[in-house]
Amino acid sequence: MIALKILGAFDLIASSAFLMLVFGIQPFTQFLMFCAGLLIIKGFFAIVGNVLSMLDILFAIFLIISIFFALPTFLLWIPTFILIAKGLVSFI
Repeated sequence: MIALKILGAFDLIASSAFLMLVFGIQPFTQFLMFCAGLLIIKGFFAIVGNVLSMLDILFAIFLIISIFFALPTFLLWIPTFILIAKGLVSFI
């Protein structure tokens, strides 16, 4: 049960990175890489069969790409909403 809350906290941390990118605040590269690493590790739960965990790997790729390129806003809002929803549901 506590692991679910920790994984939900990881989602909320990663969603804060996406929110920073959406609103034009350039987060530190180390923070983006940390969030991408958390999402990749969480993405390995896709082996268990969780479909939303497969999205974590895609969102981690978005974070890594955003270090080098400016992504369109819709590619930043979608992961933000999904990660916030996953994070909040894990605390219920």
